[in-house]
Amino acid sequence: MFAPDAAGEVIGAFDSVDLPPILPVVTRHQRLACACAACGVVTKAAAPVTGSPFGPNIQALALYLKHVQHVSYQRLQAMFADVFGLTISQGALGNMFGRAQVAFHAKKAAILVRLRMADAVASDETGVRIEGVNAQHWVFRAPGIVLHETAFSRAAQVVRDVMGGHRPAFWTSDRYSAQQGHGERHQTCLAHLARDIAFALEVSDDPAPFRLKLWLDDVFALWRSLADIAASTIARKRRKLENRIGEILCARSDCDVTSALLRKIANARDQLLTFLDAPDLVQPTNNGCERALRPAVISRKVTNGFRSSWAAHADTALRTVIDTERLAGVSPYHAIRNTISA
Repeated sequence: MFAPDAAGEVIGAFDSVDLPPILPVVTRHQRLACACAACGVVTKAAAPVTGSPFGPNIQALALYLKHVQHVSYQRLQAMFADVFGLTISQGALGNMFGRAQVAFHAKKAAILVRLRMADAVASDETGVRIEGVNAQHWVFRAPGIVLHETAFSRAAQVVRDVMGGHRPAFWTSDRYSAQQGHGERHQTCLAHLARDIAFALEVSDDPAPFRLKLWLDDVFALWRSLADIAASTIARKRRKLENRIGEILCARSDCDVTSALLRKIANARDQLLTFLDAPDLVQPTNNGCERALRPAVISRKVTNGFRSSWAAHADTALRTVIDTERLAGVSPYHAIRNTISA
């Protein structure tokens, strides 16, 4: 048995975590009106609150749940009522989102200016529905920048409109023709080619797909080790890779899938190792753009698109802000909260 004054020894620490009850804080404002005793003219105090009665924390949470977690208007209304005891109509939510878009469009415009000065840009796109019509959700990435855009087109003119005449030194994309020719030099996404090679390996007995896989494995291994090897070693390994891909592409195949794959890679031969010329700016894959598009794909599957064009443009403006600020370590919720409070 321990003595009452014996010093105990801490042998472990255990946390119990919970959330306190969350209730809305309501501040009541009252306006006064006074009548002049002499002339009878009534003077009314100015309204202390204009616009929405809902504060920035409520607005930020609603925007976060709608655009980041893809919660519908009906479920948002129910969640605020069930969890917070707060009654917000769907119309009030729509008005809240409409007012917030001004701040996000302003920030997106500033990010667009930065994109049009970037030395290296990557792009990708995916389908989206707007007012029941097929459209495209585009994304453009540069160091420290992510910009989303919607358009009723998948053509190269969308890229030209976004870039505003700026032609960066490097451009990264897949082999889709509308995303070609926008930079001085191009890096083809090797992840896309890896998927094509994997498919050819499954359906073809030709040795060329296997040789291509080994070649691509060595390219990725070189990319991962760039920071640890000398420039002369990189140059030597690059020459070997270029000679090997030349030998592989000279092969002939009776398999239609393999033949098509070899033609595709041959057409992109001068775009396969561009990243080695600017490893600090360019990556061999376009995975960053694909990750940036993933929330748009999820939203399309959950909501089946946007009922209005303004909602689609508001969504791309908000995604531009939160994805760009995420690169600086700011969480999506705080990026939204900071924007509407600025």
